[in-house]
Amino acid sequence: MASLSLAAATTGRLIRGSCTLPRSLPNTSRMSVNVSRTRRLQSTSKEGATTSSSTTNTASAPTYAGTGAQRRAENELYQRIRDRGPVSWPSLFLVGVAALSAVSYYRIERERRLEEAMGKIVSTGKPAIGGPWSLVDLDGNLVTDKQFQGKWLLLYFGFARCPDICPSEMMKMGRVMDMLAKDYPELRDKVVPVFVSVDPARDSLSALKAYAKDFHPSFVFLTGAPTQVQQMAKKYRVYISKAEEGDDGDYLVDHSIVIYCHDDTGDLADCFTQSMRPSDIVEKLVERMNFKPKY
Repeated sequence: MASLSLAAATTGRLIRGSCTLPRSLPNTSRMSVNVSRTRRLQSTSKEGATTSSSTTNTASAPTYAGTGAQRRAENELYQRIRDRGPVSWPSLFLVGVAALSAVSYYRIERERRLEEAMGKIVSTGKPAIGGPWSLVDLDGNLVTDKQFQGKWLLLYFGFARCPDICPSEMMKMGRVMDMLAKDYPELRDKVVPVFVSVDPARDSLSALKAYAKDFHPSFVFLTGAPTQVQQMAKKYRVYISKAEEGDDGDYLVDHSIVIYCHDDTGDLADCFTQSMRPSDIVEKLVERMNFKPKY
C-alpha cells in the first residue's frame, strides 16, 4: 500500500507538471506559446465577424427584396408609357390650341400691318384709292360720288346672300352710327353708311330692298350693271372672286373685308379692317372729323 501511494503521488506531480510551464523554460518556448494564443484569439475574432456578417446579410435581405419590387414597378410604368405611345389626347389638345393661337396671331398681325400701311399712305399723301363712280339706288335712281360731297362716307362692299361676314360688318357699322348719335350728335348727321353690292347678277332692287330691312335705317344700298360694279371695285382695289357653283346653282363671292372712310371732300381718310371694334372706329372717325390741319 505504501508503494501504491508513492506511485500515485509521483503520477500526480507528473500530470501537474505537464500543465504548468516551468520558470526555467527558454524565451523561445514562451514566444511560441504566445503566438499560439494570438492565433487562437484571431481565429475566434474571425468566427465572430463571420457570424456578424451572416446576421447582417440576413437582416438586409428584405432590402434587396424591396429593391427588386421597386424595379418591377418601374418596368411596369415604363411598359405602360411605351404601350400608350408618344401621342395622347392631352398632347393633341395642346397642339390644336397652339395651332389656333398661331393662326389668330397671324391674322391679327396681318390686319395690324395693313392698318399701319394704310395710315402711312394717308399721312404722307393722297392715296390712289377711289375715284368717280355711278350706281343705282333702291328706287332705281342714278347715284354718283358727287352727291355725297360734304358728307363723311362709310363704304362697304358685299352681297345680300353672304352668310355671316357681311351681316356682321354691317351690324358693326350700324352700331357705329348709334354710338355717334349718342355721344357725338353733332357729327352723326355728317356720316352716311353705304353698301355696294358685288353680286349684281342676284342682288336685284327687290332683293336689296328685302335685305335692307334687317339693318340700320341710315344705310344707302347701291347696285348697278356688272360693268359699273367692276369699274368701281377696281378703283377701290376690292378683291372679288366668284366661287364654284353648287348643284342648285347657288354660289358664294369672296371679297375684301374693308370699310372705306371718305372725308367730306371725297378723299379717302381711313380704312377700317374686320378686327376693329365699333368703339375703335368711332374713336378714329371722330379724330379724323375733328382734325384741323396747321398751315
